[in-house]
Amino acid sequence: MGKVRINNMLVYTYNGVMGEEKVLGQKLELDIELTLPMTEAGKTDDLHQTISYADVYTDVKEYLETHSFDLIEAVTYHVLDLLGEKYGDLLTHAIVRVRKYHVPIAGFFDNVEVEMEREYQ
Repeated sequence: MGKVRINNMLVYTYNGVMGEEKVLGQKLELDIELTLPMTEAGKTDDLHQTISYADVYTDVKEYLETHSFDLIEAVTYHVLDLLGEKYGDLLTHAIVRVRKYHVPIAGFFDNVEVEMEREYQ
């Protein structure tokens, strides 16, 4: 087994509970970690034996730019669904972290983060 990671992926979305978040939008930051068998890809140097991180990036970006949710928990959950639908033939496990920086909370902090993981197959 091996892991493919996309770290600190930025996507501009219209997610949030507050009305202005859905109108003005904001950046979300994601970390995506995919666990899958990599022996054949390593031996053969064949992209078809692994999951293309370029495809994962594009699929997640396009999905989040065309869907809106109130909660980043829902964003995280649906990204895991998307990964399973698209890459479930090779994917055995995934972890997704979603960070939101502009949170309407009176206080001082860098961000709010939700992490979920899922087993496939």
